[in-house]
Amino acid sequence: MGSRQAVDQTNLFQELAALVAARWPLEPASIQPIKVRENAVFAVHLRDGAKVVMRVHRRGYHSDAALHSECTWMRALADFGIDVPRHVLSNTGNSFESVHIEGFEGERQVDVFHWIQGQQLGSVEGGVDTSARSIGDIYREVGRLAGRVHNHSCTWAAPANFKRHAWDVAGLAGDNPLWGCFWELAALSGAQRALFMRLKQTLWRDLNEFGTTADRYSLIHADLVPENILVDGTHLQVIDFDDAGFGWHLFELATSLYFIRREPVYQEARDALIEGYRQVRPLPEAHLARLPMFLAARGSTYLGWVHTRRDEPAAQEMVPQLIEFAVAAAEDYLRAM
Repeated sequence: MGSRQAVDQTNLFQELAALVAARWPLEPASIQPIKVRENAVFAVHLRDGAKVVMRVHRRGYHSDAALHSECTWMRALADFGIDVPRHVLSNTGNSFESVHIEGFEGERQVDVFHWIQGQQLGSVEGGVDTSARSIGDIYREVGRLAGRVHNHSCTWAAPANFKRHAWDVAGLAGDNPLWGCFWELAALSGAQRALFMRLKQTLWRDLNEFGTTADRYSLIHADLVPENILVDGTHLQVIDFDDAGFGWHLFELATSLYFIRREPVYQEARDALIEGYRQVRPLPEAHLARLPMFLAARGSTYLGWVHTRRDEPAAQEMVPQLIEFAVAAAEDYLRAM
């Protein structure tokens, strides 16, 4: 996608518009990219002046069953009173369609969502936008949102055919972690590789010891980073359930905090996040003491992510920063062992 010439971009947008018109009860006027990374996400401007969001999924990340399950959980969260993106059903009543698109390798799953008003809370590159609200107010609300999601998932009975991946012991510290073998990243020094091998072994032990009872482990969003939270006035809404699966609640909170760990606002954000979470859901001090473990686990996943994307320049540009962050998180955790 990133190497397409302008004329190819034009052809692509025309093809996507034709796809939307053929498969959904919509009349597109124009299409523009929002984010082209793992998934390619586009804003589709309709002839009546409205907008929708079109998502072309990365190849092979989710089975059709896993995508159907994502939609099932999102509908259940909506019924619980949590605002989530709403699908525009295709002409055949499906939440997604599988199609071949010129320029995208293989068959791709494509879905369309109703437009959500609001601005991204921030980004990995630019940090958190605090122009409208204080960092404490923002993260307190994020904590409440995470707690409400976990309250639902701990009591929700998933249907028998429900399929999602797991951020469990094997997914984080097994021999083939969910996002890749982080200790094999080529850019690591010998000392760093030894550090992450030790981290892998220690995570395996400590995660198993912590356990997966319902007071600490259930379905989680798994990507509550600033760019996946839209702010409209005082209202926050979570988007992008692509990484959602089974995992520890503290892994959810660690994900929200990970990229601001070295910023001056970290302590205020952390305290507010925990305060907000505890306003809607218990979080014992004995559990909270495990947060450094989950920050280290979260950091290792990002190293696995870039390790499996050696041919993607955008991913490789992030390697030095991701190593620096992950080393610091691993050392903080292991130092306390």
